[in-house]
Amino acid sequence: MRRVLVLNGPNLGRLGTRQPEIYGATTHAQLADHLVETGARLGLDVEVRQSDHEGEFIGWLHEAADAGADAVLNAGAWTHYSYAVADAAALVGRYVEVHISNVHAREEFRSHSVLSAKACGVIIGCGIGGYDLALAHLASLDG
Repeated sequence: MRRVLVLNGPNLGRLGTRQPEIYGATTHAQLADHLVETGARLGLDVEVRQSDHEGEFIGWLHEAADAGADAVLNAGAWTHYSYAVADAAALVGRYVEVHISNVHAREEFRSHSVLSAKACGVIIGCGIGGYDLALAHLASLDG
């Protein structure tokens, strides 16, 4: 079974309570449970993590790279400015960038990503269903 780390960045641990009109009512724990089940149906070994600490997040990217694991990344605000996260993500063989909201319909700073250029896919504005799409995409790839 191919391993996939789903890595969520700052404030995503507040899903369900943070701006539910934008991010929905599903909690991070509910999302994690759902993605583990979805991954199993797709033949993927999914582990979901969330951190508000950039160094920890970078360490997880290094772990994915060292293990040859794929990743689904919602780096939150780090998406827009963290070259350290971008450099670590570039070490991962394959990753899909996910954003719950349509970042292009929000504040201007959200429309730029330092992660997109190296991603094998970018999913924006599909709600938490974007994570399902990302897992399905990774499952469809060889190796």
